[in-house]
Amino acid sequence: MQKETSNPFSIAVLGGGSFGTAIANIVASNGHDTRQWMRDSESAEACRENRENSKYLPGVALHPELCISSDLQEAVQGCNIIFVAIPSKSFREVVRRVAPLLKPGTMLISTTKGIEHDSFHLMSDILREETTGMRVGVLSGPNFAKEVVAGHYTATVVASEDEALCKDIQVALHSETFRVYSSNDVFGVELAGALKNIYAIITGMAAALDRGQNTISLLITRSLAEMMRFAEAMGADPMTFIGLAGVGDLILTCSSDLSRNYRVGYLVGKGKPLDRAVAEIGQVAEGVNTVRLIKKKADEMGVYMPLVSAIHAILFEERPIPEVIRNLMSGAQTFDVAYSAKP
Repeated sequence: MQKETSNPFSIAVLGGGSFGTAIANIVASNGHDTRQWMRDSESAEACRENRENSKYLPGVALHPELCISSDLQEAVQGCNIIFVAIPSKSFREVVRRVAPLLKPGTMLISTTKGIEHDSFHLMSDILREETTGMRVGVLSGPNFAKEVVAGHYTATVVASEDEALCKDIQVALHSETFRVYSSNDVFGVELAGALKNIYAIITGMAAALDRGQNTISLLITRSLAEMMRFAEAMGADPMTFIGLAGVGDLILTCSSDLSRNYRVGYLVGKGKPLDRAVAEIGQVAEGVNTVRLIKKKADEMGVYMPLVSAIHAILFEERPIPEVIRNLMSGAQTFDVAYSAKP
């Protein structure tokens, strides 16, 4: 049933993957004029005809009012909200293409949890660099697309320094099963979304090696400590990481085989080469690229990130997993909690 909306927006979602499709379905169901752009014309035509994105969300009926197009200008014309759900590798190129087609004041919301390879720029940085006069925000949180479209209770975070933008995105996305919180720490929310992908790889490896819940708990907790340590060094608010975009998304991604990064780690843990594991997943696993970038940046800044170093050693230095685990467990034993509410 379509939700009645007193002030509907015109919304475009750029990207034909699972999360872009989930967002498009939500806003269309909320009564907004909604278009979804897909780069591949054959995929767009198949989704229009079958009313299903069979590649990324098989079995999920697309909302009858959702318009799907491979024509970028047609998709964004007259829209006041654009969700950009494009993998980090192609993000800048798509934003550069769409920029001349947008009216001033358009709300641009990135849903991509990654870091640009060459520049170490986050997606909000790219939105600001490639456009002029736009209102920028990011969306991140513990949100598996399959569970979102299935109607499981879900929450996410919209982050922007523009308070009115946050309120508009909350209105556009809110439903009986999807709740949107707000934050003004754009950098922290976005950095959390990128970092947690790394740690899903190592928990996937642990599962492949039949390690128990003690091990998974250890990995998730120390992963959060690393994320907060890195965030502070980069100038983000480490307290953002105890919210949905940080620990919430970390727990989800590190404990479910719905996570692409977790599945990559699992396959590597079972002995498959990295390139074959990535190919078998068939979707972008942002954490693989992010491991390289964070390892390099942490080394440059002198930030202690033993788990990142361990994952990098396994994926890119061909170090045996048992050897890396032994080194981790014999490393320096540091203070548990680095932050306190006490003065």
